[in-house]
Amino acid sequence: MALWRGSAYAGFLALAVGCVFLLEPELPGSALRSLWSSLCLGPRLPPGPVPEGRLAAAWDALIVRPVRRWRRVAVGVNACVDVVLSGVKLLQALGLSPGNGKDHSVLHSRNDLEEAFIHFMGKGAAAERFFSDKETFHDIAQVASEFPGAQHYVGGNAALIGQKFAANSDLKIHYFWWARWLMPVIAALWKAKMGRSLEVLLCGPVGPKLHELLDDNVFVPPESLQEVDEFHLILEYQAGRWGQLKAPHANRFIFSHDLSNGAMNMLEVFVSSLEEFQPDLVVLSGLHMMEGQSKELQRKRLLEVVTSISDIPTGIPVHLELASMTNRELMSSIVHQQVFPAVTSLGLNEQELLFLTQSASGPHSSLSSWNGVPDVGMVSDILFWILKEHGRSKSRASDLTRIHFHTLVYHILATVDGHWANQLAAVAAGARVAGTQACATETIDTSRVSLRAPQEFMTSHSEAGSRIVLNPNKPVVEWHREGISFHFTPVLVCKDPIRTVGLGDAISAEGLFYSEVHPHY
Repeated sequence: MALWRGSAYAGFLALAVGCVFLLEPELPGSALRSLWSSLCLGPRLPPGPVPEGRLAAAWDALIVRPVRRWRRVAVGVNACVDVVLSGVKLLQALGLSPGNGKDHSVLHSRNDLEEAFIHFMGKGAAAERFFSDKETFHDIAQVASEFPGAQHYVGGNAALIGQKFAANSDLKIHYFWWARWLMPVIAALWKAKMGRSLEVLLCGPVGPKLHELLDDNVFVPPESLQEVDEFHLILEYQAGRWGQLKAPHANRFIFSHDLSNGAMNMLEVFVSSLEEFQPDLVVLSGLHMMEGQSKELQRKRLLEVVTSISDIPTGIPVHLELASMTNRELMSSIVHQQVFPAVTSLGLNEQELLFLTQSASGPHSSLSSWNGVPDVGMVSDILFWILKEHGRSKSRASDLTRIHFHTLVYHILATVDGHWANQLAAVAAGARVAGTQACATETIDTSRVSLRAPQEFMTSHSEAGSRIVLNPNKPVVEWHREGISFHFTPVLVCKDPIRTVGLGDAISAEGLFYSEVHPHY
C-alpha cells in the first residue's frame, strides 16, 4: 500500500511539473532541473572518481537552455555531399605510397594530393584544398565513392550547421522509472501546444542525394535545388603509423572540385529568402570556398557579401563560420574589407586562427605553426586583438561581439561585455558535443574519452595574465580583459573517434543553440 501511495504521489507530482512546463515554457532550465531532481527517488550516485567523470557531471549541471531561444535559424551558403573514407586506403587504391609531405595551396595532380595529405597527416591537422583538374578529380571521386566502406553524409558547413540545429529542435524529455507512463503524455501535450520549437532554412547547392540526406525539418527553397550534387572527398586518418609516417592525432583532409560553392552561387537566393523566412539568427559560411576563384571574382563576391549582410535587418545576429584557408590575401580581405565588422559572431579552429593573425599581422603572427596543443595564452591574445581591433566599441561601428574558438583539447568563447548571455553553458555544450559526436554516443562515455587539456596555463602572453589551474569539478574558467570576457573549458577527447568530419560545425551550432543575445542588440 505504501509503495502504491508513493508511486501515486510521484505521478501526481510529475503531472504538476508537466503542467508548469506547458504553462510556463520559458521557465529557466535550471529551475526545471532542480524541480525534477527533487522528485528523483532512490539514492543519488556520486560521479566517478576519474576526472573525466567529474568533468562530464559538472558540464551536465552547467548546461541550461537560455530563456530567450532561437525560433527561426537561416543558414547558407555552402552545401554538398561528403564522401567519407580512409585516406590511407584511398591513396593505396590509387597506387600512392607514403613519401615526403609538402603543402599545396591548390591541388593539381595525384602527386599533389599525396604530398598534401602526408604533410597534414604528419601534423595531425585538419585541412581543406581545392582540386583544379576536373577530370582527375572526377576519376578519384569515382574510386572513392565505390570504395568498400565509403559513406555518404551531409556536407558543407551551412548544411551541417543546419542539420545540427534541426536535430536540436526536437523536444527531449528524460524518463524516470516511476513515471514512464506519464511522460509521453506530457511530451505529446507540449508538442501539440507549441509544435517544433525551431525552424531551419538552408540555402545552398542542394542536389538529389543531399536532399535525401537532410533532416525532414530542414526547409530548402526551390531555387536552391539543382540536378547534380557537389561532392567533397573526406580522407580520414587515425592516430598511428603509415609506413614511416606517424599521425599524432586522428583528423581529416578534405578536397573537392566544387564550382557552385566556390562561386557562392546561392548567396543571392539566401538573402532574398530571408525576408519571407524572417529569421532571428543567420549563419553564413563558405567564404573559404572562393580560394579556387580569380582574385577579381574574390574581391567582387566579398563586396557582395558585405552588401548582402548589410541588408539583413538590424538586430538579427549573423554568425560567420570560417574554415581552412591558404590564400592570405583572401583572408586579409575578409578581415579588412568590412566582413568582420558586418558579422556578429565568428567560429574558427586553431589553424584558421593562426592563419588569420598571420594574414592580418596580429599577435604572435611570427609563429609558423602551433607546437602541439595551441598555447591558451597566445590564443587568448589573438582573440582579444580581433575583438579590440575589429569588434564593437564606442568608437567603432562594428557588430562583431563574439568568437567561438575550438581546438582538439579545449574551447574558448570570447565576448564583448553586455551583448551575450548564457555563454558558460554555450562553451560547455560545445565541448560536450565534441566528445559525444566523435565517439558516436548519446552521452559522454568516460571509458572512451580522455582529458588532455593543459592542467595549468597563463591567460595571456602579451600582458601579465593570470595563472589558471584546471579543476574538473569546475570545468569552465572565466576571466576578463578590458571589457571582454573569456570562457574556457577542456574537451573530453574521444580515444577512438568514429568520425571527425563536421565536428567544428557541430561545436559552433551547439554553442549558438545555447547562446542568448541581449534584446537591445
